[in-house]
Amino acid sequence: MSRNPASPPTDSAADSPVAPSSGSPATDPAPGPAAGADSALTHGLKQRHLSMIALGGVIGAGLFVGSGAGIAAAGPSIIVAYAVSGLLVMLVMRMLGEMSAANPASGSFSVHAERAIGPWAGFTVGWAFWVLLCVAVGLEGIGAAKIVTGWLPGTPEWAWVALFMVVFLGANLASVTKFGEFEFWFAALKVAAITLFLVLGVLAILGVLPGTDAPGLTHLGGEGGFLPNGGEGLVIGLLASVFAYGGLETVTIAAAESENPVRGVAGAVRTAMWRIALFYVGSMAVVVTLVPWDDPEVVDVGPFYAALDSLGIGGAAQIMNVVILVALLSAMNANIYGASRMACSLVSRGQGPRRLGRISSGVPRTAVLVSSVFGFLCVLLSYWRPDDVFPWLLNMIGAVILVVWIFIAASQLVLRGRLRREAPEKLVVRMWLFPYLTVLAMTAMAGIFVLMLFQPGTRDQLMATGALTVVLIAVGVVRQRRAAAVRG
Repeated sequence: MSRNPASPPTDSAADSPVAPSSGSPATDPAPGPAAGADSALTHGLKQRHLSMIALGGVIGAGLFVGSGAGIAAAGPSIIVAYAVSGLLVMLVMRMLGEMSAANPASGSFSVHAERAIGPWAGFTVGWAFWVLLCVAVGLEGIGAAKIVTGWLPGTPEWAWVALFMVVFLGANLASVTKFGEFEFWFAALKVAAITLFLVLGVLAILGVLPGTDAPGLTHLGGEGGFLPNGGEGLVIGLLASVFAYGGLETVTIAAAESENPVRGVAGAVRTAMWRIALFYVGSMAVVVTLVPWDDPEVVDVGPFYAALDSLGIGGAAQIMNVVILVALLSAMNANIYGASRMACSLVSRGQGPRRLGRISSGVPRTAVLVSSVFGFLCVLLSYWRPDDVFPWLLNMIGAVILVVWIFIAASQLVLRGRLRREAPEKLVVRMWLFPYLTVLAMTAMAGIFVLMLFQPGTRDQLMATGALTVVLIAVGVVRQRRAAAVRG
């Protein structure tokens, strides 16, 4: 996509609703469905912002907290679970990177799905992802508030959630540069924390950390062996690890507002392999080598705290609380940003209310506000209806990320051939062994859906997400047919 990063948006574009497109899929790989929205957005993200967003986006609260349940189920084989799911995520990111480097767009995979499959597909995956991000904003706010109220007992959780929401709402309303600065420093803190953890852990394992004894491989083979709960435990660990990777897609959304979108996407995708291997697989290997997998602390207070505590590091709990708080706040900020850009892109393609796509001074402020309000509404539901509506909402978004990945793979399968015929020079990033690895990834995703169906803990999530997806597909198809009828 051709851009001049030095040119600010014109006055007419800077404070006007985005005109919707005709809603038909593009027949070529050139900018089409999202050009209206992206041309009015600024390019305020510098390369350092995008690089750190890509680096820090891998490190989320799911890694620090959610991995405990996976370790408890899979034992030391959690290393295999994270490695297998990590390979799948690397394939998905490679596919998404190929399409996003060829056609950077703030709607990312939603735009690609519309080009490849049709408007109904872009509508479905875009709004499903928007709902996922908005609900996640509320969940992350609740998690962050619980940590702060632990430090300041007696203060109301909702007040802290409101404060966090106001801060990040203000940052996202101000400019994309403000969002980028928040994420830059959040990511820097997360990267520093996980790197320090890995260094200390490796030194302890090697027996060169003062005051600690090298555990050797005792914990990897003892307490029931490498697969203490058999194949079923590995499956549960695999499912837990898959959902811990959610959030990597944000970098392809942010790239559309960077100084050099193609370079940013290409760099993020090409470094995804070592980032996933180091931060996820590496940290799991360190944890289960240092701590017995069945140590109650692994689930009760988190695997990273348990590992630091085993090294005799004073204040391990508070150290991890600070790191987790940073991860949660970073995710809140990134999800408000991602939700607003996805909504704005959808509206620019005639897939939502026009007012939601209003762009002012290069920022889709209405979309930022609505996305934040929806997130805060989810927080209120957790207080008002904790036994019915809120759990239903959580189940509804449980498997959305897998739906997104399926659409990414299907879109890449179609667009690769089109790009190769019509604009081969845009294939800056190429999917490995196409189409074989694309088909293999889709098969693996279908397998994960089957595993979810047969696991009591994930079956409800699969059903609720399936219902949401079917409803969105139905609405998208009806809208597409109506648009075709009007044009005809």
